[in-house]
Amino acid sequence: MPNAQLSKPLSTAWLGIGMAAPAGLLLIILYALPLISLLVLSLTNYELGALDFQWTGTQNFQRAWADPVFVRSLKNTLLYMLIVIPGGVFFGLLVALLIHPRIRSRSFYEVIYFLPVTSSLIAMATVWQFLLHPKLGFVNAALKAMGFAEIAFISDPGWVIPSLALIGLWQMIGFNMIIYLAGLSQIPAEIYEAAAIDGMGAGWERFLRITWPMLTPTTLFVVITTSISAFKVFDTVLALTQGKSESEVILYAIYLEGFQYFKMGYAAALTLIFLALIVVASSLQLLKWDKKVHYA
Repeated sequence: MPNAQLSKPLSTAWLGIGMAAPAGLLLIILYALPLISLLVLSLTNYELGALDFQWTGTQNFQRAWADPVFVRSLKNTLLYMLIVIPGGVFFGLLVALLIHPRIRSRSFYEVIYFLPVTSSLIAMATVWQFLLHPKLGFVNAALKAMGFAEIAFISDPGWVIPSLALIGLWQMIGFNMIIYLAGLSQIPAEIYEAAAIDGMGAGWERFLRITWPMLTPTTLFVVITTSISAFKVFDTVLALTQGKSESEVILYAIYLEGFQYFKMGYAAALTLIFLALIVVASSLQLLKWDKKVHYA
């Protein structure tokens, strides 16, 4: 009898392992093996198409921090993030707050603001190149009409990263808006009614004391996803500048080393640095914001 009682939990455990095994195997194939391959490549001087290679240890990682192109790409990526992350969170929340109370026209505005999310920036590159053209573009025409000088948004090294960041912000606001609208819909109306009975004013006071604290879980998600999306910027650089005017970002630097110069070992090292930076940045944000999150 005791043996029968022991065999039943054991068989249940093996059944659970058997059911989880396909998913576990898929995770190993899709994530663990590529990471191991990446780590092995990063310790070599392998070039795409070469028949042999040499082990170089950590030389590729040491070379990265001494590489002016990679250092510049890191600085450009950080500047891009400093513009896109707070802008994406602020304007996504602002648009959601403006749209949420509407009843008849809400769907229309949701579609309008979400359209940039569904559009490909590669396809929109021609439109943005025309809009930001120093001579023919609408933006410079408006600046000239207001008495300002023309600005070479795409070719001026001082303006190129902020310009690319504004394009990324244009595409990201719609996604963040949808997330915030979902968060606003989850706030019970009874809380606002109780606050009004207690004498709380509407508008800014209600936002600071009720809406914003209730939205902190949503904001945590928006901040992390916006940070990762900003860190992965690539298509705008490829489509609009091709890395010219000192506009390299981390993913573009990896693309150049791996698929233009065929330095796969060095590109693998840059990729590992890139992944490590994403993990560290996301973890720090999670630790910082989690203390401020109010789960209802």
